[in-house]
Amino acid sequence: MVQGKVHKYADNVDTDVIIPARYLNTASHKELAAHCMEDLDKDFVKNVRPGDIIAAGWNFGCGSSREHAPIAIKESGVACVIAKSFARIFYRNAINIGLPIFECGAAGDAIENGDEVRVDYDTGVITNLTKNETYQAQPLPEFIQNIVDRGGLLQSIRSV
Repeated sequence: MVQGKVHKYADNVDTDVIIPARYLNTASHKELAAHCMEDLDKDFVKNVRPGDIIAAGWNFGCGSSREHAPIAIKESGVACVIAKSFARIFYRNAINIGLPIFECGAAGDAIENGDEVRVDYDTGVITNLTKNETYQAQPLPEFIQNIVDRGGLLQSIRSV
């Protein structure tokens, strides 16, 4: 379970604005996080705190298949991403690096920037503490939750 402040974005947030291509020549996760969302939200890195949550509309993570995007988000301290839908390759890349993501149309519509939200990974229940509302996302299947709990696919494989 996580709880944090929401950073809200619209539909079609693509990987080029999550982490601009000009920073893809670094292998440093901290360097990627330092530039996360800067072309969309120049204040994101100043405002994000460990445990915060990103909420968005349709097709979050569309664009190129770079795994740098979920790495930048996770390394910036974001605990999970809630969206109405995800680009499929972003969805898989997020799981591969251990970033929990939840699809929930109602939450994507109702949650606003700055809301305080709690997400129960086991049940998929998203509670908007600011508005006293709850939304139901599909919980992560057990095998995906195990990957996330171990910090990503590679760490999961190493632990077997």
